[in-house]
Amino acid sequence: MPQSKLKPKSKSSHVSTSATLWDDLGFSAEEAAVMELKLSLHNEIMKVVERSHLRARDLERVLDISQPRASELMNGKISHMTADRLTKYLHRLGRSVKVTTKKTEPAASLR
Repeated sequence: MPQSKLKPKSKSSHVSTSATLWDDLGFSAEEAAVMELKLSLHNEIMKVVERSHLRARDLERVLDISQPRASELMNGKISHMTADRLTKYLHRLGRSVKVTTKKTEPAASLR
């Protein structure tokens, strides 16, 4: 078998953490935190959609949103959606939202 031309950079099997991924994509820690929250909310929306066998048309009606917004939601295009909006969608789908926090490195202004 021919060997692949792509070789790993190191011998370790290190998997990037989400923080490193966001760093690699050029997001600040604050932006990454917001994106993580929005992704979590979207994942919960999609769980309800899958369990309830909802289609984009159903979301238009239940969430009172336009067809393009329903399509974006179904396709994970949430960059322009706020965490507030996603939370409202979950509420309309019969879900409540509980946020938990964990300690991270303190901001420079708190040191």
